[in-house]
Amino acid sequence: MRPLEIRRLGVVRYDEALAMQRALVEERRADRVPDVLLLLQHPAVITLGVKGDGGRANIVATEARLADLGIDVHETGRGGDVTYHGPGQIVGYPILDLRPDRCDVHRYVRDIEEVMIQVCADYGVNAGRIKGLTGAWVGTEKVGAIGVRISRWITSHGFAFNVSTDLDHFGLIVPCGISDRGVTSLDKATGVRVPLEDVEDAFIRHFSETFEREALIPSQAWPA
Repeated sequence: MRPLEIRRLGVVRYDEALAMQRALVEERRADRVPDVLLLLQHPAVITLGVKGDGGRANIVATEARLADLGIDVHETGRGGDVTYHGPGQIVGYPILDLRPDRCDVHRYVRDIEEVMIQVCADYGVNAGRIKGLTGAWVGTEKVGAIGVRISRWITSHGFAFNVSTDLDHFGLIVPCGISDRGVTSLDKATGVRVPLEDVEDAFIRHFSETFEREALIPSQAWPA
């Protein structure tokens, strides 16, 4: 199996993570690094996609309210609409070369959905898909969102999965531009506090299985 370098980064500012992804995409394209999965959290931030106004019209909070909360708004370069990131949410940024055998955008998104669904199953939560929408859903509430970018089959951006996220902050926006659905978290769905580090472990396991990669611990060197 192809190697997958896992980088567990803790809390990283959104702009720093964006710059990191851009650099890694070029490194991956030049084959100077293997496939990489970044796992991290962001300080509270609202991010916009590339379609139309990026979802700016779906920010319902005023600029003054966002300033009071210390929440910035960032453009991203990914697909999808507006979303929220914050502490207690696992953000995954896969930097993968999908060539030669996984050059299918729809399959890639479905595979990320499958990873999130399997993670939920580990905690006894029955998550699934909703036709016509992306992400992982518990009933009519989204537990995991997806917004990806694929450039010449190198991926960036990825998924956001709510573990213990402050769900009230999703009220600042119309999440992903979907007004008739709710948002949930693993903590809410299970009724217990779930250690975020354990959920990261589950993501590493299921991501590696689904994408048929061998997870590398960070100290393992990639051959020059």
